[in-house]
Amino acid sequence: MNIAIIIWGFLAGIAAGMGLGGGTVLLIYLSLFAGVTQLTAQGINLLVFVPTAAVAVIIYAVRHKIAWKKVLIMAPLGVLGSLLGGYLLRFIPSEFLSKILGGVLIFMGLSRLFARKPCKRDK
Repeated sequence: MNIAIIIWGFLAGIAAGMGLGGGTVLLIYLSLFAGVTQLTAQGINLLVFVPTAAVAVIIYAVRHKIAWKKVLIMAPLGVLGSLLGGYLLRFIPSEFLSKILGGVLIFMGLSRLFARKPCKRDK
C-alpha cells in the first residue's frame, strides 16, 4: 500500500475532525499528486467523507457545538443542491470543474487571509 495515501488520509481525517475541510486536503492530494482525475478524486472524497464526518458530528454534538435549528434548514437544501450538482456534472467538462475548484479554494483562502475579524474561538 502506498504510504502517501495513508498519510494524506490521516491528514484529511485530522482536518475533518477540526472542521477545516478534510475533503479539500484529500482532493488536493488526489488530483495534484496521486494522478487521479478530478471526478474520481471527488468520488473518493465523498466516500471518505461519510465516516470522517460521522465521527466529527459525534464529537461536535457531544460538545454542544451544533446549531440544530440551522441544520434542519440547511440539510434538506444541501441534499437538493447535491442532486442538482450531480445532474449538472454531466454537462460540465472536467477541465472547467478543476478551474472552479481552484477558484473556490483561492477565494476561500483569500477571504480568510484578509478577513477583518478573525473567527471566534469557543472556550
